[in-house]
Amino acid sequence: MRRDTHLQHLGEEDHHLGAVTPPIFQTSLFVQPDFDTFRGKLDDPTKSRERYVYSRVGNPNLTMVEKKLAMLEHTEAALIFASGMAAITAAILHCARSGDHIVCVDTAYGPTREFLTNYLPSLNITHTFVVGNDPQEIIDACQSNTKLIYLESPSSVLFRVQDFEAITTHAKASGIKTITDNSNATPLFQQPHLMGVDIIVHSATKYLCGHSDVVAGVICSTAETCRDIELREGQWFGGRLAPFDAWLMLRGLRTLRLRVEEAQRMGKLLFDYLSTKTVFDQILYTGDPNHPQADLIAKQQTGHTSLITVIPKVQTEEATKNFLEALNIFQMGVSWGGYESLAVPIHGKPMDWPAEKWAIRFYAGLEDIEDLTEDIEQAIHHLA
Repeated sequence: MRRDTHLQHLGEEDHHLGAVTPPIFQTSLFVQPDFDTFRGKLDDPTKSRERYVYSRVGNPNLTMVEKKLAMLEHTEAALIFASGMAAITAAILHCARSGDHIVCVDTAYGPTREFLTNYLPSLNITHTFVVGNDPQEIIDACQSNTKLIYLESPSSVLFRVQDFEAITTHAKASGIKTITDNSNATPLFQQPHLMGVDIIVHSATKYLCGHSDVVAGVICSTAETCRDIELREGQWFGGRLAPFDAWLMLRGLRTLRLRVEEAQRMGKLLFDYLSTKTVFDQILYTGDPNHPQADLIAKQQTGHTSLITVIPKVQTEEATKNFLEALNIFQMGVSWGGYESLAVPIHGKPMDWPAEKWAIRFYAGLEDIEDLTEDIEQAIHHLA
């Protein structure tokens, strides 16, 4: 069966009492039929993945979602967690131990950077940040004790892209694991595992869930890696997703293609509108035909979502504040991927910028595009 059919049915072959929608297995534990099963002595060891003991480790609702996610990312298995950061930290700590070194792109998600900068040093795990546009820069940053290269393509806010094949070729030859955050492109527009990436992570709160009512995270990798994480970081840190949230995530996945295709349409229309405005110094969007990494983007991605960042020519906090507060439909919020359009202020300095800058990241939701552009139009004089 093909992808869209799998999204509706994979993992749901058992119709409990004929229910077309699976029930919520709202239980903390599962009892076993006999002593040998309780002790894990199974006639068929391959069925151990589907043997449920305690919902902190596994639950049928989680399994249904994980089968669909592994199918989407072309991996053998997947795990879902209670947040994107729960998945990200579990994946990183699975790959790195005391004395190890990590190379990470500078424009990765803020809390990921903070985890590397403010927490991992206490475990004697060091890191090096790189711009990441040039794969040779990443290769050159690797040390004898480098155990992980952490990527995010497209990266947060600035949507920079890393060359998966060039980076993973070096990493595999050097015994270095690779992780990438695929939250932006989604597995519909990009499958990093097919380009050599070992572990894919997502903030499933975004497009995968899609209704702004679930916080969740994802790890996709080999069956062996997922099994190890499930029994170690997943169980010990206790960050796995609850059954009801997994059931809601299943609902979100059913409409994923429709929503992501609409996001692509909306993103293109919003970009076309913003490109006519002279108040912006730069417009950052992976679908921009003049994007400096357009060739690599075309090689790795089959589409683009509706995240766009603008850098106003007027670089003041007051102008940014007044513009954002003048918006009526775009709401100020840090997430994206739901039904509502968002605009968020960003102030910072990537390592290759000479100074800090103000930027505004837009996310186009499911409202009418003319209403969204009119909303920006009535507020844009604050940036002039």
